[in-house]
Amino acid sequence: MKLNFNLSITLTLCTLIFITSCAVKKGKKLSAKPALVQTFEKNFQDAALQYKLMMKNLPPERFPKTYHPTTDKFETSSSSWWCSGFYPGTLLYLYEQTKDQTLYDEALRMMKVLEKEKNNKGTHDLGFMMFCSFGNANRIEPKPEYKEILITSAKSLSTRFDPKVGCIKSWDAKENEYLVIIDNMMNLELLFWATRITGDSSYYKIAVTHANTTMKNHFRRDYSSYHVINYNSKTGAVQQRRTAQGYSDESAWARGQAWGLYGYTVMYRDTKDRKYLDQANHIAQFLLNHPNLPADKIPYWDFNAPNIPNALRDASAASIMASALLELSQYVDDALSKNYVHVAETMLQSLSSGRYKAAPGTNGGFIIKHGVGHLPQKSEVDVPLTYGDYYFIEAMARYKNKGIF
Repeated sequence: MKLNFNLSITLTLCTLIFITSCAVKKGKKLSAKPALVQTFEKNFQDAALQYKLMMKNLPPERFPKTYHPTTDKFETSSSSWWCSGFYPGTLLYLYEQTKDQTLYDEALRMMKVLEKEKNNKGTHDLGFMMFCSFGNANRIEPKPEYKEILITSAKSLSTRFDPKVGCIKSWDAKENEYLVIIDNMMNLELLFWATRITGDSSYYKIAVTHANTTMKNHFRRDYSSYHVINYNSKTGAVQQRRTAQGYSDESAWARGQAWGLYGYTVMYRDTKDRKYLDQANHIAQFLLNHPNLPADKIPYWDFNAPNIPNALRDASAASIMASALLELSQYVDDALSKNYVHVAETMLQSLSSGRYKAAPGTNGGFIIKHGVGHLPQKSEVDVPLTYGDYYFIEAMARYKNKGIF
């Protein structure tokens, strides 16, 4: 990418980065409950034991994908699978909490396998894959090679952006189709990081444009989100709004709502633009006030699933929501902040219970049970999921440490 922006843009971006950094560091003081922190400390220790068990079962150069308790089958993936960054990312989070060098060494080993994906231009998930892994590694111990890998990853991700549509393409499709999913909001954090590090505003502009287009076209009047928007690849016009992993085109797929909540919270963090904070708050209110949100705050896999209250829960969606709410609580007034923290505490308490948290030595080494990946395709249904573990550990760390943003 060419550094062809002018001095005024450079100064504006530098000022924005400085303001954003200060704003995050001066967030509200979260009053953590000692008993809950003690529970989380036990969770970290148990999780470390689980991931050491997983390490023993993991074939060389393969990444954990899920575990099927009914068949005792441990399923793995290659580095190109969209979830490949969560395993090393979780190991790094656990290393920070336990200081167990074995976990750190395993994360480094797996990142060597993952590194080649920095050149993968066939996926929109490079934020998940590379920032959850190398981004955390660079935060813990900055290294020039991590910086190079992340910048290359941002360049690769940027190739999937089309200014006619105003979005980063999610899935490749037919010639006249341009598919964008709400999940893609989670990959923008990598682009913001790239602008901060390189000074190249093009990454920042892509992220903002994508978020604005998504905010315009993905959300209904009640601030629930469609899963998939099918744009015309030639004109950028919306051709279809539908689901892939949810119950129906007009339903509110739980994890999709969680991606939106988390994504627009990050948008506010990295831009300080009030419209993104408003959007995150609107999404949060939709979720927290929904009549189908259970008392333990672990959502059904879809808020409109026809067999509620007997529908499957999605613990992974709860993990994502809890982490997002804890960050969002830092940017709002006291009343909203207390509400967001309270709901996040309830979610994390529920996830810490035996209903959702696996006993050490079980669950194939995964931490959290009862995730739902893709129910319509009968894929990863009522099983552990790597991103459920990742955001569960992240949320507890944020609560304990008053923020990893």
